[in-house]
Amino acid sequence: MYCIKEVKKLRGEITVPGDKSISHRGIMLGSLAEGDTRLHGFLEGADCLSSISCFKKMGIDIEHDGSDVTIHGKGLHELKAPSEILDAGNSGTTTRLMSGILAGQDFSSTITGDDSLRTRPMKRVITPLEEMGATIYSENGCLPMTIHGGKLHGIDYISPVASAQVKSCVLFAGLFADGKTSVTEPAVSRNHTELMLKGFGASVLTDEKNHFVQVEPEPKLIGQEITVPGDISSAAYFLVAGLICQDADILIKNVNINPTRAGILKVIEAMGGSITYLDRRTVSGEEVADIEVKSSSLHGTTVEGDIIPALIDELPVIAVMAAYASGQTVIRDAAELKVKESDRISVVTENLKAMGCDITATDDGFIINGGQPLHGTEIKTHKDHRIAMSFAVAALNASGDTEIDDAE
Repeated sequence: MYCIKEVKKLRGEITVPGDKSISHRGIMLGSLAEGDTRLHGFLEGADCLSSISCFKKMGIDIEHDGSDVTIHGKGLHELKAPSEILDAGNSGTTTRLMSGILAGQDFSSTITGDDSLRTRPMKRVITPLEEMGATIYSENGCLPMTIHGGKLHGIDYISPVASAQVKSCVLFAGLFADGKTSVTEPAVSRNHTELMLKGFGASVLTDEKNHFVQVEPEPKLIGQEITVPGDISSAAYFLVAGLICQDADILIKNVNINPTRAGILKVIEAMGGSITYLDRRTVSGEEVADIEVKSSSLHGTTVEGDIIPALIDELPVIAVMAAYASGQTVIRDAAELKVKESDRISVVTENLKAMGCDITATDDGFIINGGQPLHGTEIKTHKDHRIAMSFAVAALNASGDTEIDDAE
């Protein structure tokens, strides 16, 4: 149990850890490239370490010295059959992206994960990979999952969900296919995979207007030097803290503001938040800035449609921000929240109600009537890290003490 008290002042400067999505992709493409790839600012979280562990088990030499990682790549077709089950821990990104790579190998492999990951849906990647020619065994469309790799066919996949994990899985499989592979989504999802594939030397065609991306097979990938910017999903908690707390002024440095990822920034602006972008620049193909936020009088807004994929991970803390904003905020088109590490629609609603918020859960989001004072309570995280962090922020401006279970 972890206890957080209300604060009267919140000021300072912070550099958040490296972007998780980019760290995962750097490990994977670095393993498939010829020569060394160096990642600077790599995120040393458990999920990204799971990706390192899995590729080490497939014969890739990876040196890990804090946030500096060197991957000694051997080329597109040089992974070795693992002698044991690949354990992705709690990482859905490791599982889904790596599945596309494994589908193109001439060996069989099995992926598993922790209790939480074994409940998350994998049918969304199994379907296109089987369409490409892979043979995959899974009970109930969940982990553990055994992939019998082989000769893959290029496909034009129409994805039912806007998911960067699904898109990336299919594009990675397309590297090993016998023809061009494309993915069309109902909305644009984060584009880190496309940017990084281009950086490593793959031929990638994108049409964001039509939510379309295509990759050509059998590229010669060359090792790269990559500086990983700060993760906006980590910055989100400090952004919201600076907006909702009294006498707050926070500078968050080196944040990835890629527009396919940074939907929370548009929501902050729509809610009247005081936000300033400093030293905007491009780092390793990604848009980066320092961001300053200050105490703000926020008002409600509607969050829906094509912006949802650009902020799906930030919706719990956006709900917290809405609880402190005057008027009504409606969040919809976010049914994907039900199949994260927890059912985040249910869990966010349960905990905000416990703090005194007027919130109603819907099938695909929330209706939040904000602006009323919140009070401390016991928060049930359901062992979901984004719930723990979101309610740590909520506690900063709530009266009394807030206790967060399973904070570790």
